[in-house]
Amino acid sequence: MPTIPALADALPVVEDEIRRLATSSTLPIVNTFSGRITAAGGKRLRSVLILAGSLALSGRIDPKAVTSAACVELLHAGSLVHDDLMDNAVERRGVRTVNAEWGAGPAVLVGDFMLARASQAALEQISPYAAGRLAEAVADLVEGQVLEVLDLFDPHRTPENALRSIALKTGALFRVGCVLAAHVADADEEATVRMSEYGAHFGLLFQILDDLLDLASTTERLGKPAGNDVRQGVYTFPLLRAVTDGQRDLLAARGRELTDSEVSDLLRELRTSSLVPDTLAYCTSLAAQTVHALPDLPESDALGVLRELPGAYLDWAASRIA
Repeated sequence: MPTIPALADALPVVEDEIRRLATSSTLPIVNTFSGRITAAGGKRLRSVLILAGSLALSGRIDPKAVTSAACVELLHAGSLVHDDLMDNAVERRGVRTVNAEWGAGPAVLVGDFMLARASQAALEQISPYAAGRLAEAVADLVEGQVLEVLDLFDPHRTPENALRSIALKTGALFRVGCVLAAHVADADEEATVRMSEYGAHFGLLFQILDDLLDLASTTERLGKPAGNDVRQGVYTFPLLRAVTDGQRDLLAARGRELTDSEVSDLLRELRTSSLVPDTLAYCTSLAAQTVHALPDLPESDALGVLRELPGAYLDWAASRIA
């Protein structure tokens, strides 16, 4: 992934802030689980977008940009705790999930704590506007998840419905991160709108590629079982565009009872279809739209990062395909 020294220096500071917020409960047991989840790491793409956006717009990365990145990452981590609970997942990024380790009820509370702490930090350390936009993103995220739940195990789910769900669920966090980058950089309204569009497009790109990898990569490369979305009845955008009538009939008849062998056969069929090239072509166009959304800014290394990142992430994802 492209990077520059200013970002490389700021990212560890973001990690420190994430750790501080995640372990700021007065209850040690909450800190244990919240801290464990955030310490497991991740790509931190949202942080890179926020820091690079702030730097491209203002020429600096100030403490409010760092706090913005930490708040969005903490909000994302809290949403993952809730996702793991809904999916009955037992492990994420090599770490036991809160629901597996402590139970369903406590997992809800730990996730809630992380969401609340992110909003509180935004209110106290950035601005009421930032806190309001984060709260709006949480509402969008919830609505996107609800739309996904309503379509579970529905082989007649449309690709458009899948896109709408991820635009709310995943797109919201990328979008709000880019809006906060513009906010802390004191950008004008036009630049803020363009950054919001950039983040929304990037969120779609990120999730579609993630969904493709679930179908077209391997368990070893993913670090989790391939085809997990199919098993859970989440029929994603790439799948819905590639599935045949026969495969749709299989999902309708066997969706909740699919065996591992049936899932493996389905994945094998999909990988020999137009699934991969069609989805990569769609994402190539989406990456171009993402870059096109950027505001008109003076040339800088940070702007270069924002330009290069969609294509770099697309290339990385393509390299993970089996």
